[in-house]
Amino acid sequence: MSDTRPTYSLAEIAASLGLTAVGDTALRVSGVAEPALAGPDQIALAMKPDYAAALSQGQARAAMLWDGADWKSYGLKGAILSPRPRHALSGLSAMMDPGQGYAPGIHPSAIVEDGAVLGEDVSVGPFAYIAAGARVGAGSVIAGHVHVGRDVTLGEGALIHVGARLMAGVTAGARLIVQPGAVIGGDGYSFVTPEVSGVERARASLGRDTGAASQPWARIHSLGAVTLGDDVEVGANSTIDRGTVRDTIVGSGTKIDSLVQVGHNVVVGRDVLLCAQVGLAGTSTIGDGAVLGGKSGVSDNTNIGAGAILGGATIALSNVPPGRVMLGYPAMKMDTQIEVTKGLRRLPRLFREVADLKAAMARLRGSD
Repeated sequence: MSDTRPTYSLAEIAASLGLTAVGDTALRVSGVAEPALAGPDQIALAMKPDYAAALSQGQARAAMLWDGADWKSYGLKGAILSPRPRHALSGLSAMMDPGQGYAPGIHPSAIVEDGAVLGEDVSVGPFAYIAAGARVGAGSVIAGHVHVGRDVTLGEGALIHVGARLMAGVTAGARLIVQPGAVIGGDGYSFVTPEVSGVERARASLGRDTGAASQPWARIHSLGAVTLGDDVEVGANSTIDRGTVRDTIVGSGTKIDSLVQVGHNVVVGRDVLLCAQVGLAGTSTIGDGAVLGGKSGVSDNTNIGAGAILGGATIALSNVPPGRVMLGYPAMKMDTQIEVTKGLRRLPRLFREVADLKAAMARLRGSD
């Protein structure tokens, strides 16, 4: 571990996190580690008894433990106790994060067009491009090879990592974080045929009627943009499409994982979690506080209620009520889906039993 990293005493860490330090509170650490891998200058993340059991395999002198933990029994010299250690890890990891090393100031190779407005202490990395009419809030970091398009507005404290693309008209509140490769404000996937298409026929007839001849697809241009609230995070290689006429909207506090697709005209509420490979079709709505597990999907014009949870790989083809926990394809109540899965696993045995019954009945008829 680099000697240039800052060190913190247990007392300083506890004070910053509003927690309790015990033992040798002057003990200093410069990083965090898993219990079995921790060195003497690291604080071990032994946040529950199962993790703490591995402390003897490492060299940690201090650990993050749960309230009431018998820290001395683990051979530690000190500890920080928390009623919710995983939440405490949020603050602790922020203290220990060395960052990506983005340099201050504007790199000579960056292009900042006339008419772009940069707030105080904005950092612009090599080969970044900021278009005319863009406004970048104070204290923001625009890393190398980032594209900030025409009339983009970013609130203070934005962190736009390498290679991200913010297309024309995107508006974001304070403290936006965009991971490498994400694209915000690309055109929506909107095409239409001169006559009724096979897809429209299939939907109207529930698949009984298709038979439409091949037709050219006419592009519907995206005239809206994307609006993001405060404290939004967008994961690596995720995409948020601009709206057709109105903006696609993502509410404050929403966290979007990597490889997520948010379609045109979608409205995502506040404090929503969209995990990896979630796909939201156009004009769908996600209520405040909803959680969509990895690979889950939402059909177009579908509403997911506030606080609803879609388990991994769940596909919602119709509206989901607020607070409902859903699973499966098509999505159904989690407890129902579990019973269906159990039933499917019993089918081979059921088939054998039915075959045995048929054979027994045949023997009985033959004995008459």
